Amino acid sequence: MYLTRFRINTARSGARRLLGSPHLMHGAVNMAFPDAPPRNGEGPRVLWRVDPAASARADLFIVSPDRPDLTHLVEQAGWPHLDQPGWTTFAYKEFLDRLTAGSTWAFRLTANPVHHIRKESDAAGTETKRTAHITPRHQIGWLLARQEHAGFEIVRTPPEQQLTEHGHEHQVIVHNRTPLQFRKSYQSRSPRHDVRLTRVTFDGRLRITDIDAFRRTLTHGLGKGKAYGCGLMTLAPTRAS
Repeated sequence: MYLTRFRINTARSGARRLLGSPHLMHGAVNMAFPDAPPRNGEGPRVLWRVDPAASARADLFIVSPDRPDLTHLVEQAGWPHLDQPGWTTFAYKEFLDRLTAGSTWAFRLTANPVHHIRKESDAAGTETKRTAHITPRHQIGWLLARQEHAGFEIVRTPPEQQLTEHGHEHQVIVHNRTPLQFRKSYQSRSPRHDVRLTRVTFDGRLRITDIDAFRRTLTHGLGKGKAYGCGLMTLAPTRAS
């Protein structure tokens, strides 16, 4: 497994096209590998996420079973005339092997929190459709509902440190809520080819409860929309760990 950070030059038109279309970015990430891993759920997959960074830059993070070659992205969306390659790749498996149950980490997760509701046209209430969670409270609730199966628990906020009587029980915040709508095929004008999703970013602190399940979360992703920049969780040390 590998973790890669690529520096995106947002001043370039090619970079702006990629940042404006998760479908194009998905294709550009896949082009970094001669053979993309199968997405059948049995093995690790390619995950990616874009984080805002310093002025005129954004950071593309990629977790992948194989080492990527991002030369094409440097030419399209980086700084091609610099001597440095434009990206850094780390041996991620070594980090995953060092993780232990009970350790506490800061985390960032960009995800697509969704739930199913009954279709208005269905009087019997048997047909449902997928829709996005809108409020931070429901988005955090979506994450809390998945934490046990994903091998972690969000650290609880001590009562004396809670900012409000309700809604700050856990050490996690939601930001960068971004509704997205884009077309998977630019040669088609059919609305059937439109993709709609809402990406949000969670920042907080977690404690590992099930090491095997948690490693799977880090390498397989969490939630829907993984092809479009959702599902990738990254960690950083905290004083508690």
